[in-house]
Amino acid sequence: MSVLVLLVTGFAWRGVDSLRNSLATASGLGLGGGKDGAIDILMVGTDSRTDAHGNPLSQKELDSLRAGEEVASNTDTIILIRVPNDGSSATAISIPRDAYVNVPGIGMSKINGAFGATKETERLRLVNNGASDSEADRKSTEAGRTALIKSVSNLTGITVDHYAEIGLLGFVLLTDAVGGVDVCLNAAVDEPMSGANFPAGEQTLDGSDALSFVRQRHDLPRGDLDRIVRQQVFMASLVSKVLSAKTLSDPGKLGSLTNAVERSVVIDDDWDIIEFAKQLQNLAGGKVQFETIPVLDINGMTDYGESIVKVDPKDVKKYIASLVGADAPTEETTTSSAPTVDASKFTVDVANASDIAGLASGVSEALSALGYKEGKVGNNTGASVSESTVFAKSADDDAALAVADALGGLTVKADSSLSSNTVRVVLAADYSGPQSADSVSPSDSNSSTTSNSASTTETSPTPAPPGPPIDAASSGPRCVN
Repeated sequence: MSVLVLLVTGFAWRGVDSLRNSLATASGLGLGGGKDGAIDILMVGTDSRTDAHGNPLSQKELDSLRAGEEVASNTDTIILIRVPNDGSSATAISIPRDAYVNVPGIGMSKINGAFGATKETERLRLVNNGASDSEADRKSTEAGRTALIKSVSNLTGITVDHYAEIGLLGFVLLTDAVGGVDVCLNAAVDEPMSGANFPAGEQTLDGSDALSFVRQRHDLPRGDLDRIVRQQVFMASLVSKVLSAKTLSDPGKLGSLTNAVERSVVIDDDWDIIEFAKQLQNLAGGKVQFETIPVLDINGMTDYGESIVKVDPKDVKKYIASLVGADAPTEETTTSSAPTVDASKFTVDVANASDIAGLASGVSEALSALGYKEGKVGNNTGASVSESTVFAKSADDDAALAVADALGGLTVKADSSLSSNTVRVVLAADYSGPQSADSVSPSDSNSSTTSNSASTTETSPTPAPPGPPIDAASSGPRCVN
């Protein structure tokens, strides 16, 4: 028995060492450090057709995905996970892929495009400046991940501490590594675009079928929101199976999981995933819950006809704060150090030095909503800037400091040519502050009724308030659409 124990534990620790040394990692993401009493993890699912190390998939593996061979970089699954430092619980909060949010350097956009659009823009810039294809791909991928992290942080008010990314292949491999996952459907489905073809009732799905199950959104009553529910019940069932079956103490399953993670998961390079796993060793399934942010309109539309999901960042922050506790850093609990000024006495000029169309007018509207007088608005014709900057007669001008704070904490610089009651804002591609009158509120009285985009077409909204949480207790899979 002693020899057997030594063999098993020796195998397990060799697997741990192998995993620690061979995981794909990402650097330079500007992450936090868990100083607020919890570890906040951004977990994203990409539609990548490569493995975590950038290697192309085999034809057999591509066929198992049932997703075609189109090259893309969308992050269609976005989940913010909060784990207290003692590892006693976990709350996973889903963000709809079409949520219309402020993306740094881009402006208002679907959040699932933050990664891909930023990556492609930066890749082209690097290539045009003489970078090699490999260097351009590496640096642009880092820029895409950073943009997504900032977008999620801006929306939720939570500082992301760690980052995890998994591609389509990883989902298949991880599901097969645990021997399949139990799900339950209210009715039979046959939807060819995702490959979902399942009978009603409880069933166990392997990797390829599981991927079809969580990817389907067509022919579902609430589209992507029903898909999110699918993903949550699947993950709850997976967590329940891993915890109840003691998967991590089974050498065979541990080996399969290790191989799956090595090929398919990318994490930030400052994260000791093994130490983190030790924190979770006493976690019970009932302490793992899945939630979804509140939605103003699941059938929103931009003025140029793009289908979006409208959300209010203020409502999202309040909801998440209610889930994670009072220590969550939100706009409502953050104390500003900016001076208080009578905004009506100051004129603010806004100049756009970025490639984002309409950025200056949107920011000017936001400042007007706070009481500032609208000044000159248009493209920047003065000296170029590398970062968004507020100019005033002196660098310690109270009005300039207040405007800089209202726009997300911009740099303030002196410009002696300006009058004492004029402030000038120059917006660069890094700008990530409010971009419409509806994205700021002079008082809290109307914060729950504002929309975060002034450029959307008004229709009868279809709101989606948060539903009951889904937990990973072992009472069997919840039946869903």
